[in-house]
Amino acid sequence: MAISRKPLYVTVVFSFALMAAACSNGPVIGSDDALRQADIAAQDYRLANGDKVHIDVFGESNLSGDYVVAPDGKITLPLAGQVAAAGETIPQLREAVVTTLSHGYVQNPNVTISSVDLRPFYILGEINKPGRYSYEPNLTVMAAVATAQGFTYRADMSDVYIRHAHDASEKQYDLTSTLAVQPGDTIRISERYF
Repeated sequence: MAISRKPLYVTVVFSFALMAAACSNGPVIGSDDALRQADIAAQDYRLANGDKVHIDVFGESNLSGDYVVAPDGKITLPLAGQVAAAGETIPQLREAVVTTLSHGYVQNPNVTISSVDLRPFYILGEINKPGRYSYEPNLTVMAAVATAQGFTYRADMSDVYIRHAHDASEKQYDLTSTLAVQPGDTIRISERYF
């Protein structure tokens, strides 16, 4: 008895078409304005006590490495001394390091700085791995959810609740692909009721 594979093939193709349609019409959309706001939030990240950055000084392996912002708000470069970091953005810290190294330590220093471990954010609710995670510039709520291993099957993917570090209570936001996360945020994904 021969089994026809055509109905199985049609079923698989139809299933993929339905999934693609669901993805294209889902709640995860963002406006150009929201994307600009996320980018501004990332560029405005101010370093604070406990943040860790990686400094790479081209051709100077003794100066390159990971640096943690000390409680006094500074990082200490070998031989060159302390550089104020707290309250500075990463581009501002780069300029300060270049200026410090230019004063008799390195001729025309070529410096790059990247974040390694910044102030955490917290994510809870209907996600697979709730907890504390390291913040990174340009982080969006959708990327935070991905870091926490995705939504549970009960997750409400239309709204999200966020309490910023400086706020007393959480606020409800539309869940879009460009909604930015700020350092110290607590993100809560609620359960859907249908």
